[in-house]
Amino acid sequence: MIAIACDHAGLKLKGVILNYFTENAIEFRDFGTSTEESCDYPHYAKLAANAVAAGEAERGVVICGTGIGVAIAANKVRGVRCALCDSVFLAQRSRSHNDANVLALGELVVDAPLALEILAAWLGTPFEGGRHSRRVAQLEA
Repeated sequence: MIAIACDHAGLKLKGVILNYFTENAIEFRDFGTSTEESCDYPHYAKLAANAVAAGEAERGVVICGTGIGVAIAANKVRGVRCALCDSVFLAQRSRSHNDANVLALGELVVDAPLALEILAAWLGTPFEGGRHSRRVAQLEA
């Protein structure tokens, strides 16, 4: 299951991603927001990140205008490794080398088609393990 959340500035992109999840039979839980009314991104990002950290969701996706704020907020949750990605390459590396379990996207930074490419690459890339496992373990220390 994928936990997903956004603030008001990421609402449209979240809608595109929710359609992608539905079309591809990917189970998800939407942690909000659901309106364009101004809201605080840390609240929503932490809801999704907490679900990942608690094992309620395998991974998470958080979205705001730039992706920066939600990435910072998600990374405050112990056990979360949130990567802000604006390219397919970064999405693949965040998974293969860093075992990122939360993806941050910026609606003002990536258009919907690119965001879906990034998401697909991120979901489809496995963690390589090996020497990377030692490094990821050091992130938790």
